[in-house]
Amino acid sequence: MDKALVIQLLGSTVAISLLVAVAAWGRIPRPTPPLDDAAARALLALEFPDHAVDSLWIAADGAGVIARSGDEALILWRKGDGYVARNAPWRQALSAQAAKGRLTLKLADGRPRFALSDGAWPPAEFVSREVAA
Repeated sequence: MDKALVIQLLGSTVAISLLVAVAAWGRIPRPTPPLDDAAARALLALEFPDHAVDSLWIAADGAGVIARSGDEALILWRKGDGYVARNAPWRQALSAQAAKGRLTLKLADGRPRFALSDGAWPPAEFVSREVAA
């Protein structure tokens, strides 16, 4: 092997190592802060611009939101370092079952799980609005 071939081989090895390191670094998710009322409403306004939020429930861990907009449930949950937004009929969201401190919604393309603070679903503000309606 001559000197030029060795230099080219070492240069290629360094370049490939850097590419592998960047690819591995890119897969590390950024930390996503828990949702609060303002952040949840801003995200809902971004994802569902034509829907007015009547009432809002944020999961105990801040990783999900269920909001009522008329007869629809607007649902957000954390997936990776972002959020997934879906809507479903309000009755479907109210009829979801809670088990072991978690609420699981069965949607067509996923099953988001939400942490409950007191283990009860639906929350009091949703129940009182249903009774009043």
